[in-house]
Amino acid sequence: VLDKSGLLKDLAVFLSDTLPSLDIIATVIGIASALIDNVPLVAATMGMYDLTEFGTDDKLWQLIALCAGTGGSILVIGSASGVALMGLEKVDFLWYAKKVSIGATVGYFAGIATYLLENAILTGSLFG
Repeated sequence: VLDKSGLLKDLAVFLSDTLPSLDIIATVIGIASALIDNVPLVAATMGMYDLTEFGTDDKLWQLIALCAGTGGSILVIGSASGVALMGLEKVDFLWYAKKVSIGATVGYFAGIATYLLENAILTGSLFG
């Protein structure tokens, strides 16, 4: 529905006009996955960017997969496993925020930095 209405394309244009790079856009999408389930979020991004412009193995999709997959762990409510943890182990939202969220956030940004560095080395754009 969002794709057919043009809202996703409008959101993609807004993000592209507002944020300076696709790497930052993917990072923001990952942070959003801490609040929004990553499956519909990634499905929505598939409607935001055209596959003719960004092929199926494009760096954008790889980074969105990394960011959405790991960004959901920043907050306990951002993933199905986190919600299950809350229910099964009775983990409190504030406990998780105090004990886990900082480490998950550090790991999130370290993962992005590692991916970007590896990509730059493999494509030769780091030294070239």
